[in-house]
Amino acid sequence: MQNISDASLQAKIIQVAETLNKNHLMLATAESCTGGWVAKCCTDLAGSSSWFERGFVTYSNQAKQDQLGVQITSLQQFGAVSQTVAEEMALGALNNSCADISVALTGIAGPDGGTETKPVGTVWIGWARESDKVVSQLFQFEGDRESIRRQAVLNALSGIIKNARD
Repeated sequence: MQNISDASLQAKIIQVAETLNKNHLMLATAESCTGGWVAKCCTDLAGSSSWFERGFVTYSNQAKQDQLGVQITSLQQFGAVSQTVAEEMALGALNNSCADISVALTGIAGPDGGTETKPVGTVWIGWARESDKVVSQLFQFEGDRESIRRQAVLNALSGIIKNARD
């Protein structure tokens, strides 16, 4: 289990802000398992309106469809916690905002809800810059609900920095 402090998250957010400002990019977030935590971290920083455009909290499958355009067939075939849905969420955040870059998180934070193929701690994170530039990564975090969500947030922020530079 990775112990991530508030100070670590704050330091990472400052890096996100510097990177997005330097590259003149606006960010949108689409969150399920983190419940808006990435957006909260972003807007905790004074002046974030220069690089943070908006956030979507789409906890239910219906919200993913309504707000982000996630396809019902993707949800039925792959499940909400999948590469396909994470990427569709990231694209949906871009397409339904004025942002230049997005991040999307979908996962199983626990303590319940895990299966043999998707255990608690399974999180997919997707990042999008344009419709043809979407990347995603599967994470298997350990720990309790708080720890899993905190690790997901930190990795989402790290990915924003990497994808904003590419």
